[in-house]
Amino acid sequence: MRALTLNESELLKNFSECLVEHPQVKEIFQDFDDLRQNRTFQSDQQCMLLIGDTGVGKSHLINHYKKRSLATLNTNSQKVPVLVSRISSTRGLSSTLIQILADLELFGAKYRGTKGHDNDLIKKVVDNFVRAEVELLIINEFQELIEFKSTKERQVIANALKFVSEEAKVPIVLVGMPSSEQIAEEPQWSSRLIRRRTLEYFSLKNKRKYYLQYLMGLAKKMPFEQTPKLEEPHLSIAIFSACRGENRALKHLLLEAIKMSFLKDKTELDKECFKDAYDAIYGKNIKNNPFDQEMNDIEISEVVENSRYNSNAMSQDDMLISRVFSEPKAFKYL
Repeated sequence: MRALTLNESELLKNFSECLVEHPQVKEIFQDFDDLRQNRTFQSDQQCMLLIGDTGVGKSHLINHYKKRSLATLNTNSQKVPVLVSRISSTRGLSSTLIQILADLELFGAKYRGTKGHDNDLIKKVVDNFVRAEVELLIINEFQELIEFKSTKERQVIANALKFVSEEAKVPIVLVGMPSSEQIAEEPQWSSRLIRRRTLEYFSLKNKRKYYLQYLMGLAKKMPFEQTPKLEEPHLSIAIFSACRGENRALKHLLLEAIKMSFLKDKTELDKECFKDAYDAIYGKNIKNNPFDQEMNDIEISEVVENSRYNSNAMSQDDMLISRVFSEPKAFKYL
C-alpha cells in the first residue's frame, strides 16, 4: 500500500480540525459571545460552567472558538480576545497563575517569567489581561481543581480567579468533566455560574435525527466531489456501533476511512473503506466488524451514566468513577 501524498495529508488534517456547528455547539458559542458582550456593562461578571464526558469534543470546541476570535484580528494585533488556559493539576495557586501568564505569552503578552508572592502574580495577571484586552478566560480541565486539591486550596484559587475576573472585567468559563459540576455547589462559584451547559454524547435511540444531521454535516466537510451518504440506515448504525456516540471516536473512524480511500485510490467512501478502518483501529477478529454485518444484526451500546467524582475515595486512583454503557443490543431501525 502506497504512502499518502502531501496533498492527501493536508486534506486529512483539514477534516480532522473541522467543526460542525450543530445546535449544541451553536448554543455554547452564543453563550461565549454573550459573555464577552455583557462584560462591558456589568461590574459583576457572569461566569459559565461547561461540562461533558471524555471524548464529547470540549477541547476541540473551545480551541475552535479561540481560533475564530483570533481570525478577526489583524496580524500585528497584540490583543487576546479569548484566552484558553487550565488549572495546574499538581501544584497550587502560584502554578495556576504562572500557567495563565505563560499562555498569554504565546499570544504576545508582556510576560517574561515571574517569581514572588501570589498577590504579585495576581496583579500581573490582571495587568496583562487589561493590556491584552482579554474578553473571555476559558479554563479547561477544570475538574482537576476538585480531584487534586484540598478544600482550602480550592478556595484560594477560586478567590484569586474571582478577583481577576472583577478587576480585569473578564468573564470566566469553566470547562471540564461531569465531576466539575460539584464546583457549582461551592459558595465561591454557585452564584457566579449563571450559565450552565452540557455537551452530550450522541444517541441513536433517543435523538436519532440529531445524530444523523451531525453525520450529514461531517460528510459535507469530507474531501470528495460527491458527498458521502453517512446518514443511510446501515452505515449510520454501523458507525454508531463503532463509536458508541462518542464524538472523538467517531471522528477517528471517519478519518481512518478517508485515509483508506486515499490509499486505495478511490474517489468515494465505500463499505470496504469503513471495514478496513474499523479493523485498523480495533484490530481484526477482536470484535464483530459492524460494517461486515447485516443491519439487523449490528449491536449498539449507549452511555447510560456519565463518569462522576467519588467524594469518599480513599486514593486518587479511585476518585473518578468511569462512565457506564448499556449492554450491546441489536438495533431495530424503524
